[in-house]
Amino acid sequence: MAFNYHRIVIKIGSNVFTQQDGLPDLKRIGHLVEQIAAIKKQGKEVILVSSGAVASGRSMISVSEKSDAVAVRQLLASIGQVKLINTYANLFGYFEMLCSQVLVTKEDFRDRLHYLNMRNCLEILLQHQVIPVVNENDVVSVTELMFTDNDELAGLIASMLNAQALIVLTNVDGIYDGDPKLPGSKVIEEVGSEMPDFSSFITSGRSQFGRGGMITKSNMSQKVAQLGIAVHIANGTTDNILTGVLENKVAHTRFAPNKTKSGKKKWIAHSAHYATGVVKVNEGAKTALTSDKATSLLPVGIVNILTDFNKGEIIKLVDEQDRLIGLGIAEYSAEKAREKIGQKNQKPLVHYDYLYLQS
Repeated sequence: MAFNYHRIVIKIGSNVFTQQDGLPDLKRIGHLVEQIAAIKKQGKEVILVSSGAVASGRSMISVSEKSDAVAVRQLLASIGQVKLINTYANLFGYFEMLCSQVLVTKEDFRDRLHYLNMRNCLEILLQHQVIPVVNENDVVSVTELMFTDNDELAGLIASMLNAQALIVLTNVDGIYDGDPKLPGSKVIEEVGSEMPDFSSFITSGRSQFGRGGMITKSNMSQKVAQLGIAVHIANGTTDNILTGVLENKVAHTRFAPNKTKSGKKKWIAHSAHYATGVVKVNEGAKTALTSDKATSLLPVGIVNILTDFNKGEIIKLVDEQDRLIGLGIAEYSAEKAREKIGQKNQKPLVHYDYLYLQS
């Protein structure tokens, strides 16, 4: 049975974009653009998250190996981003389609205003039938400002835009139930709501040219699927892979979507990096919050305020063993929360509508 998605985010990884020698694989990219054009002509919306700026830069300039690694990455990304977007513009031009460049950093997701500004930009592009080509801005994103990899970025974009599906193209057929190099290992074709522990059979090795390995892909996929978005991990080096995935005719791994969360909860889900406060709750509150009933965090369930926060900031909720339960938006400051600890009949610190629980 084919998958009937209207809005799709497609992520092209470094190992799909790049040849063995580290230079761009233009034939492969051309074939993928041809498939994206065919998908667009079916009336679907496509957002492309593409690696390849550094590889594109590498094809244009040679740099001394003695140079600082971070500076070299910035140099290659800055030159390569021009080449990358021109490559896409020319390829989509054959199909009389427009693409645009959207460069983002982790900082763009740090608060609701930045987040909504970026979402509005992407929405207006889609309304005008433009294909956004999104990439991390490697020129300014260094070390702690960087996304884990473009998988994380693709997950953020998919949840930001309420996409129905995220297709992650890598250089293997999906997630295997063992080492893909060993005979007998098979692709896990469907992952449901009962998520297996992938760490036991996923190798932690990074891809040759990318930053993220299969562990980060599976973690991101689980989170995004729990937000109501189907995630497909497939082999971008296979011919006609995108149409094959959408028609469900090719072996790959699909993470089935859970019930859809609100837009605000989707933002909160990806905001752990920006949480300011930490609030410890007792076992009763933990049980109530994690039950099937919609429950807000009340002061009666709070044990301690571990770090300060202001009204409207993202806070982490932890149990008495300091394990993360969830994230939420504080209805009032840490100072006020401390005054109300343990008291009944008080206003919730985190309302259910602004609470995202770890599954």
